[in-house]
Amino acid sequence: MSRLPLHALPGFIAAARHGNLSRAAESLHLTVSALSHQMRALEERLGRQLLHRSQRGVSLTAEGQTLLDRIAPHMDALAQALQPFSARRENVLGVSVTPTMASAWLVPRLGDFLAAYPQIEINLRSSANLVDFARDTDIDAALRIGRGLWPGVHAEHLFDEWLAPVASPGLVERMGPPGTRPLEAWPLLGDPDPDNQWRHWFQRHGGREPARYVATFDDSETLHRAAVEGVGVALGRLTRLRLLLDSGQLVTLSQERLKANYAHYLVYPPRSSEHAGVLAFRDWLRTQVGKQAGDAGRGPSDAPAEGGVQ
Repeated sequence: MSRLPLHALPGFIAAARHGNLSRAAESLHLTVSALSHQMRALEERLGRQLLHRSQRGVSLTAEGQTLLDRIAPHMDALAQALQPFSARRENVLGVSVTPTMASAWLVPRLGDFLAAYPQIEINLRSSANLVDFARDTDIDAALRIGRGLWPGVHAEHLFDEWLAPVASPGLVERMGPPGTRPLEAWPLLGDPDPDNQWRHWFQRHGGREPARYVATFDDSETLHRAAVEGVGVALGRLTRLRLLLDSGQLVTLSQERLKANYAHYLVYPPRSSEHAGVLAFRDWLRTQVGKQAGDAGRGPSDAPAEGGVQ
């Protein structure tokens, strides 16, 4: 076969792994139309349909899966072999961060980092997907929330996450001021945590867990949005809700706080351990966390006081 379409193979692998052309194109710094054209050209060149396309994304055909199984290990090995020969740009820092963490916590502080380290060019990749450092070699570190038990990476604890019941002003107007009726009498929204944080809330602060929730969600973003729309009361993550609280779209129903069973971490692979940009970013984060703790003070239940940055 003459003129093998080797240039399209990274795009095919990215599309297969992401299951979405937009995210795959972003990871390769391509436009969606350019990647889509590459995939069409690859299929035409091979005379095989490799991808099923739908409004929900892309998935592999049987022949696409066969091709992926044959080429992906070799492409990954090639990228790994070339890694030591790649020119490392210590002044360029690639950081993966979830969209809500970026908008609610990192971006408002980012000017301070750029002022302190003007020589560093920071590239933020905003995505809810966990970064694969072996594949995404342009990403040097990530900000993630969890329990810090990710294999093969360094995970440095930054700060804890705190939870509180939150509701829309409209729901508060209908139900009456907080404290006039027990919390379990409000319409409560089930949280996505399998450990059931509401149960811990009532055990810690009193009250009775309801027999049923008015609705249950499998991700925190949808949960928080339902609270904004007045569907019910969410036990919300205060860090992620800071912008909604500051704008008045949500209000807290209690001065009490519950420490979550997960926290915020700086995560990076072994290859980034000596990266100048990562080391600077780590030091800056530690400074920001120290300021955050000092500004917030301590309120009920050893939680950050109301008004402090979570």
